[in-house]
Amino acid sequence: MDINGFMQFFVTYGPVAIFVIVLLEYLNLPGFPAGVIMPLAGIWAARGGLSFFATIVITVAAGLTGSIILYGLGRWGGEFFLKKYYSRFPGQREMIEGKIEYLRRKGGAGIFVSKLLPMVRTLISIPAGVIKMDFRSYCVSSTLGIAVWNLVFVGAGYVFGDAVFALFGQGEWL
Repeated sequence: MDINGFMQFFVTYGPVAIFVIVLLEYLNLPGFPAGVIMPLAGIWAARGGLSFFATIVITVAAGLTGSIILYGLGRWGGEFFLKKYYSRFPGQREMIEGKIEYLRRKGGAGIFVSKLLPMVRTLISIPAGVIKMDFRSYCVSSTLGIAVWNLVFVGAGYVFGDAVFALFGQGEWL
């Protein structure tokens, strides 16, 4: 789907579209890059599609939902998956074990920091589930990290959306 396709989806389905697309992005599915999705949600909000605050709430709720799903996958199937993965890619065991140990040492602070790092931010939920991190601590630190990440990217779209249109022209969805 291209940028106009995402924006048309926002216009047609409203806040539900933002929630679904951001949820898919937080599930780390290919084709849903945060660097595109979040600023587009901000642009849509700036154009009157939804308030900025509501856009942030929806994107954080979607991000947390996706993170909880991945946490659950790690908690209830992660050990099995890791055994299979290690048998197929034994050279990565040390790196993965290091990340798991990092989470054990840092706890919620490790989740918060990880939620601010591209690619790591979505995948960190699985090892958090594998180590059976305290769910409440996981949710609080995830929510804070997700809120900061989404605020930056949605805010960039909200603030700089007009500049993008000045450079590239206006799409059909306006």
